[in-house]
Amino acid sequence: MKNGTLYGIGVGPGDPDLITVKAAKILERTLHVFVPKAKQEGGSVALTIAQKHVHPDAKVHELVFPMTTDKSELKKRWVDSAREVANVLQSGTDACFLTLGDAFLYSTYTYLLRALRQIMPDVEVVTVPGITAFSAAAALAGFPVGEAKEPVTIVPTADDLDQVVQAVSAGGTVVLMKIGKRLDRILDVLETAGALERSVFISRAGMDRQRIVEDLRTLRGQQEDTGYLSIILVRGKGENTP
Repeated sequence: MKNGTLYGIGVGPGDPDLITVKAAKILERTLHVFVPKAKQEGGSVALTIAQKHVHPDAKVHELVFPMTTDKSELKKRWVDSAREVANVLQSGTDACFLTLGDAFLYSTYTYLLRALRQIMPDVEVVTVPGITAFSAAAALAGFPVGEAKEPVTIVPTADDLDQVVQAVSAGGTVVLMKIGKRLDRILDVLETAGALERSVFISRAGMDRQRIVEDLRTLRGQQEDTGYLSIILVRGKGENTP
């Protein structure tokens, strides 16, 4: 029996209408949909975005990937999840895995696929790219991400903010992703670098409670989840900077 195909689908940043036509067509015909979520009791943001495109009879499989830095725990989750996906594919049935934004940009899909290939080396995979969150954020804010020959640097912020300091100091546009609870610390870095006035904050692009803030000083001391699903775009110091 021929194994099924895994479709890795980037569902885009949040607006269901920003899912690609190709992704929508695949979802409309696939009867097994795997979705990531951060907590057992929570829902999947990716599924919420894609829901209107999912086949009405599709079985949704929730895979929990906790927000932890414990590598052994994460590896176990990836392997366990890959086994669940493999069980479906080995029955000869196609399956989709949904992920926010683009499938190969800081996505859980990357780790899942790596674990799946260990179990099924010959697995057939089709990856459907999605609109990145920073592209949607830039469109909403009217922010040119790349101009002339200026470089663009994408930084997933971490507890150690040295990379943010280096990127902002290097020049060109900087895209700060995965901000989360580090928002106040990132604001400190931007202020020290004299970059607050060159920055714009966008959260939940295309979703309910979408927010665009150009005066980043107003973000200080807000609720802990303010930085969730958010991006900060920082203009370079080039001649086109206002």
